[in-house]
Amino acid sequence: MHSFVQLSRLFEEKFNKRHFPEHTPTLYDPTQYILGIGGKRVRPVCVLMGNELFADIVPDAYYVATSVELFHNFSLIHDDIMDKAPLRRGFETVHTKYGESTALLAGDVMLVQAYDSLIRMKGDYLARILNVFNRTAREVCEGQQLDMDFEKKETVSFEEYLNMITLKTSVLLAASMQLGTILGGAREGNQKLVYEFGKNLGIAFQIQDDYLDAFGDPALVGKQPGGDIIANKKTFLVIRALETAADVQKKELQRLMNENPTDKVEKVLQIFRDCKADIWANELKETYLQKALTHLDEVAVLGIRKQPLIELAEFLIKRDK
Repeated sequence: MHSFVQLSRLFEEKFNKRHFPEHTPTLYDPTQYILGIGGKRVRPVCVLMGNELFADIVPDAYYVATSVELFHNFSLIHDDIMDKAPLRRGFETVHTKYGESTALLAGDVMLVQAYDSLIRMKGDYLARILNVFNRTAREVCEGQQLDMDFEKKETVSFEEYLNMITLKTSVLLAASMQLGTILGGAREGNQKLVYEFGKNLGIAFQIQDDYLDAFGDPALVGKQPGGDIIANKKTFLVIRALETAADVQKKELQRLMNENPTDKVEKVLQIFRDCKADIWANELKETYLQKALTHLDEVAVLGIRKQPLIELAEFLIKRDK
């Protein structure tokens, strides 16, 4: 069995190459640019971990993992355009560096490359892999649309936001693990349990992401400080504050979101603290982590095979960037 760190190194060794042609550099250099600025590679490594939970890693797992990472970066390029985000992982976003039109095409061609990686598989599970991959791709798009829709809504309920981030963020983490279990020969019942583990872990991951966007060290997080606040994102923290704050605080929060003053981030963060939304978010994150671990505990394999996934869960939830 390999740890997340060991599998990350194994994946990076295979992934760290040029995935796109040398010709038409104005199109393909931007795609290499976003791949070159790194990232934790959590999702592709989850493919390998899902495989190894049930059997030795098969060569096809690296094609699927590569496809997942390419798809993830395609979604990031387009999300950053929609969010008008200037930074990604501490570097200029693709549209900031190369322009929006080029960024759109770079994302498009990265999605094509993701499918090209899938069809390189030699095993007889291509149809099952594509079914999960395509379902997940649609769900991620649905989640992004809901995220944009919420920017125009004055209030968003906790359940609405939970559904949105499940689609936008956690289903890809869950599907990555399920894709790995298919490669490892897992039965459907175990596949579903691993998927639920990944889904709940993904929700906890997003809660931590919302928290770090607001309260994390910008030098570690690598994003614009308070970017979600500036963009009026309806995050877990905003929803909690609007549900629990005193009337005067609610009115002030809504004023800040409508008027966007220069001291908006600082004042919104103070409202979050006054409502104890930061403490609540950490407790909620722990709740979903425990849900994830309960599903993993029910998977019918030896406990020692689950240990790397338990360590991954702890790593993702206790991260500071």
